[in-house]
Amino acid sequence: MTGAEVIIPIVMFGVVFGIFYLFITARNRERLALIEKGAEASIFYNRGNRVTPIWKVIVINLAFLLMGIGLGTLLAEGLSSGLGMDDDVAFPGVIFFMAGLGLFTGFYVTKKLTKEA
Repeated sequence: MTGAEVIIPIVMFGVVFGIFYLFITARNRERLALIEKGAEASIFYNRGNRVTPIWKVIVINLAFLLMGIGLGTLLAEGLSSGLGMDDDVAFPGVIFFMAGLGLFTGFYVTKKLTKEA
């Protein structure tokens, strides 16, 4: 055992905890600043007027992400077998690029869906 089996879960837990801690403390500071200036904090609770339901946004973005990963895997296989590109370079590069492109496309489709509704 090298000790990495113990350190990695601790670090991952620390990262997730740190993100939530920063989110909650920043939100609290922002609300306290609004209260000090005399403004109402009701803008944070105004969730009833969403045009597009959140589940549709998640499904659309997840679908485009998975399609991008699938297309990236297919393109990486074509690059590695057809052009003789190294597998260690082709697969991660193309998969991450296509996944990002899928998320980017999902963002624009969601934006268009929000405008239509």
